[in-house]
Amino acid sequence: MHSIKFALIAGLAGVCASQAFAEDTMGAMTMMKGGQVTAIMPDGHMGTMMPEAKMSADMMKMAKPIKHCVMMITDAKGKAYMIDTSTKKAQAECEKMAM
Repeated sequence: MHSIKFALIAGLAGVCASQAFAEDTMGAMTMMKGGQVTAIMPDGHMGTMMPEAKMSADMMKMAKPIKHCVMMITDAKGKAYMIDTSTKKAQAECEKMAM
């Protein structure tokens, strides 16, 4: 009886740990806040900021709307690449990933 309780507790701990590791490897799916600016560097590191109103208005003059889902990928060395998602198949894969 005691070994059954131990096995159940160990199994529960394993399930909880596997969920924590799965979430950690998948990354957080979050949306940008209104007015937030995100910069992605070629080496893969990113930064975000909330500019003041004047700076935001100046940036919006240079901005173009995103027409479809966009994907980025990094190689083994950490260099960032943008994936061409202009085909219907690539757009469907991108949208499936973003859900």
